[in-house]
Formats: sequence, C-alpha cells, structure tokens
Amino acid sequence: MIPPSRTPPPTPAFAPTHDPLTPARDITHQHFQAGDQVVVLKGVADGELWGDAMRVVAPSWHTPTDEDGWRLRDATGGAQTYLTAHPRYLVHLSRRCPDCLIHLRAMEDHLRPKYTGHNTLIDCGWYTTTALGQLVHIADARSGR
Repeated sequence: MIPPSRTPPPTPAFAPTHDPLTPARDITHQHFQAGDQVVVLKGVADGELWGDAMRVVAPSWHTPTDEDGWRLRDATGGAQTYLTAHPRYLVHLSRRCPDCLIHLRAMEDHLRPKYTGHNTLIDCGWYTTTALGQLVHIADARSGR
C-alpha cells in the first residue's frame, strides 16, 4: 500500500472562477423567443462584461442536463455555428427585459471588483461545449455525459 501524499496536489494551470449566480437563476423556457439576440456571458474585458452574442433560432432538448434549451446561431461562425443552451445562460441583447437586466447587474457586481485594474480579457471558464454541440455550464455538467 502506498502511503497518502502529504503535499497538496498541484494547482491546475486554469481554474474556473466560481459562478454563484447563473446556476441558481430561475428563468422559464418561454422567456426567449426565436429571433431574440442574446449574449452568453463569459467573463470580463477591460472592466466590462463580455460574452458570445448569438441569435435564438428554436427550442430544442438539452441532453446533458435533461432540461429544455434553445438552439442558438453564432453569426460569426467558428468551429460550431449552432449550439444548444439552457435559458438561464442567456441574457437579452435585443430588448431590455427586467429579469435580464437584474441578472446582468448582479454579474457586474460580482465580477467587476474581482478584476479591477486588469486590462486583459478574462474568460471565467464557466462553459464547455459537448461533442453534440451543447453549451453546458460547469455547474450543470454531469460526469459520464
């Protein structure tokens, strides 16, 4: 039997920033409509929130979390032009709805103080894209899926 190590494991090169707000966000599937412009918030750049802007295409089944999601189109293209994402990951760009504004403000209040003075783009590492093209928040990802 090998004795347990007394030294802590090495710190990974990248450790995601904790996101206490998005996983607890209660947003209905009906909140977003096909054609809405949305953003998936991913971090901070020069003191401002940034993310991926997309357009809602249609509702679809979100396999990794067994919850309804939305099919999104990234107009800039890239490796995956279409993704499926849970509504709680999205914030309206095309209209000023109270729920999205409250969530946006809470994210600003949570993140801005942590990155004051950083002049670089900070990706908080909250999302991963599965092999099936589903955008999954790290708090929602299940092992083996």
